[in-house]
Amino acid sequence: MEKLVIIDAHSHLWLRQDTTWNGQVIRSMKNGRSMFLGEEVQMVPPFMTDGVNSAEVFLSNMDYAQVAAAVVVQEFIDGIQNDYLAEVKRQYPNRFLVCGMCDYLHDGFYEQAEQLVANGHFEGIAIPGHRLLGRPLTSPEMIRMFHLMEQHDILLSITLADGDQQVAELREVISECPRLRIAIGHMGMANPPQTNPWENKSWKEQILLASNENVSIEMGGITWLYNNEFYPYPTAIRVIREAAGLVGMDKIMWGSDYPRTITAITYRMSYDFILKSQELTDDDKRLILGENARRFYRFGELVELPYIKNMSE
Repeated sequence: MEKLVIIDAHSHLWLRQDTTWNGQVIRSMKNGRSMFLGEEVQMVPPFMTDGVNSAEVFLSNMDYAQVAAAVVVQEFIDGIQNDYLAEVKRQYPNRFLVCGMCDYLHDGFYEQAEQLVANGHFEGIAIPGHRLLGRPLTSPEMIRMFHLMEQHDILLSITLADGDQQVAELREVISECPRLRIAIGHMGMANPPQTNPWENKSWKEQILLASNENVSIEMGGITWLYNNEFYPYPTAIRVIREAAGLVGMDKIMWGSDYPRTITAITYRMSYDFILKSQELTDDDKRLILGENARRFYRFGELVELPYIKNMSE
């Protein structure tokens, strides 16, 4: 196989977690652990001893795994990281595409979106939609923001709640703003907790949204969805093929959900199961691992990263 361009369509960065969700604390501790909603968890790998999930450590992982660029999204459980991500984009403009985030839990976030657009460093805005059940994606303020994004060619990175709970709302957004580029995350939550993806087909309704011209699917966190199955994630491969059967392989993009997923596996393993699969063609792998993301996110010139062999090889 020819050398692949690899782009990560779903990752996270933060200087420190220091926030709350539903009144419960989320706070970085030592040795990669965080206090998370009442319990101590291994939030990031233990070598991140200070709790800082920095661009520099991520770049070291990217260089080793030959990942040319990454899309950085945001989530409420990490706290809003706009200031840090703007600085990351300033320092590493060719390696990262960063998404800003607003406080959608309170009215008045449109003005925040205007500031993100004016900032000039944010090529996307992230919405953790699964955290907004009860606050419609079709509210007047949301629609106003989507029109602003469409006007300025700012893409939308969104994660929806399990199944089809928010599909009708996003379908309305797509109809209202057909030129808005939308990346739907986590492979449509193809395996919600305690659910067999072959028994519960509602996740496919999210995938089918990518039948629209400017909508694509990114699989950030798919190794988390099938963590109990573990590497080489055969059901994840089946889900990728099933999704591609619905909307085409050119609509599916790999994402790692770094750094949380690499508490269980290495960063390279988060795409290696795709690279080594016998159920995907070389062309499938080329599209999924980089070419689809290069086109959708409009990456320009990318770095070429050599393979550095392990000392143990």
